Amino acid sequence: MTDETTVPLYLRGRFAPVPEEHTAARLTVRGTLPPELDGRYLRNGPNPLPGEDKGHWFTGPGMLHGIRLRDGRAEWYRNRWVRTRELEGHPFVREDFSIDLAATPANTHVIRHADTVLALCEVGLPYWVTPELDTIGPYDFGGKLTTAMTAHPKEDPVTGELHLFGTGFAPPYLTYHRVTPEGELLDSRPIDVPGPTMMHDFAITEHHVVWMDLPVVFDAGLAGRGGMPYRWAEAYGARIGIMSREPGVTEVRWFDVDPCYVFHVGNAYEDAQGRVVLDAVRYDDAGFRRVWGDIGGPTGQGAPGVPNGQVGVREPGHTQAPSVLYRWILDPVAGRVFESQLDDREAEFPTHNETLTGRPNRYLYTVNGDGIAKHDLARQTDDVHKTPGSRYSGEAVFVPASDGTAEDEGWLLSLLSDDDGAAGELLVLDAVDLSVQAVVELPYPVPSGFHGSWLPEPGSRSED
Repeated sequence: MTDETTVPLYLRGRFAPVPEEHTAARLTVRGTLPPELDGRYLRNGPNPLPGEDKGHWFTGPGMLHGIRLRDGRAEWYRNRWVRTRELEGHPFVREDFSIDLAATPANTHVIRHADTVLALCEVGLPYWVTPELDTIGPYDFGGKLTTAMTAHPKEDPVTGELHLFGTGFAPPYLTYHRVTPEGELLDSRPIDVPGPTMMHDFAITEHHVVWMDLPVVFDAGLAGRGGMPYRWAEAYGARIGIMSREPGVTEVRWFDVDPCYVFHVGNAYEDAQGRVVLDAVRYDDAGFRRVWGDIGGPTGQGAPGVPNGQVGVREPGHTQAPSVLYRWILDPVAGRVFESQLDDREAEFPTHNETLTGRPNRYLYTVNGDGIAKHDLARQTDDVHKTPGSRYSGEAVFVPASDGTAEDEGWLLSLLSDDDGAAGELLVLDAVDLSVQAVVELPYPVPSGFHGSWLPEPGSRSED
């Protein structure tokens, strides 16, 4: 018998991978599914093949989970591995040390832009998949994308453009890309940063791109040992930059901030004074090392070069929680940054009403071991839907009501995973008061994963 304590955290309990692909129809629903929900909820996450351990939670091959909702019914559930070149056995680093950008796990996010569904992973190209979760192949925007693509592109709800970036292990370490509403990549710009960091997310506002150049860096000495070759390196420094969205601009105004790491952004916008407000989930050194070690990463110190930037004004207020909601206010006129913690509650996977991406928003939604939290940023309060027993909530995706007039009118969709190996569930909450509208019972376990999207059926009310 295998000693459970010898199995890594990311391969047991609610993280335990499932060994097979399944298709199930006519799912049982408790409660009442809003008839307006006509579409597919898709979620991505790592799911190693049976008997496989990639050495880190982030590196397992991607598996998509999908549930089709229509007319108050849950018509089907499917799970499918994304059939990438890596899954077929091709190495990411070839024998000649060149990089195969198509040999990635494609395990982090799934989005739709210009009627194309893409499974994303930040180290390589996205993978084109069908709404039924079948893999078509790597996607490079007609040969125009020659870098990796972030797992967290931002679609501007006003212009319809998709903003994204790619990172590299050699210069250029960072490249910005812009895609038209029709899906054409028409703008690529190298951005000057001093080294290869694990830049996982970024933000946009109405007029700016917001970069986070933070002290988790690529270490070539760790490459080839399994897992993720990144480590905390405080001497690298920590800074946030704002860059104009005007075509051709590459100049970034940088602001030094307290050392930290950010996996995920909530939202960013410009306030009435012209300052840039960034809300995100922040890890300090100890919090990052704790979480990074749990999921398979190295936790040793290092000391690469330190970039130059502008010294910020900082407000005290830290917590023992490994990750908390945090706000940075970047003032380009005064040349200062103000930092403050928004909540004491442990938080991750922040989401919002994406019709307000890059614009002022009042609400953010996060998850932790207790359940799903709704944060009212105006009143500085929160409410929580607690998940019972061994159930754990995944990222809560907001779906706006088509006839809603308030920012929070809509629903939250979250896949629930069970530490005891029980079958998964799709939870549907009213986003106004976090009351349960419906629970879709899935016939199989669903491991905890990363990010997902609601894909409304074309022409449905939920697409409006």
